[in-house]
Amino acid sequence: MSALSSDVIARALKELPGWKHEGDALHKAYDLGSFRAALAFLVRIGFEAEQRNHHPEIFNVYGKVELTLRTHDAGNKVTELDLGLAKAIEALG
Repeated sequence: MSALSSDVIARALKELPGWKHEGDALHKAYDLGSFRAALAFLVRIGFEAEQRNHHPEIFNVYGKVELTLRTHDAGNKVTELDLGLAKAIEALG
């Protein structure tokens, strides 16, 4: 899997509200209002990630969840795997 150019990533992010490309990774923060809601969201993300064998970096405090996506096998850069997982996470709504 090869790293994507900044132009390709920027075009893809137009369809991924709230996601940012910073430091060779995709990032998004969610405020879900409660720990229970955040945990349920993380479980759903876990199923999507496991299905793709592509796992995000996750930070969770109370109702806040921060995600970082990058592909380790591509030198910790953004690949199609990251964009695909971001789209799947957005579809969880």
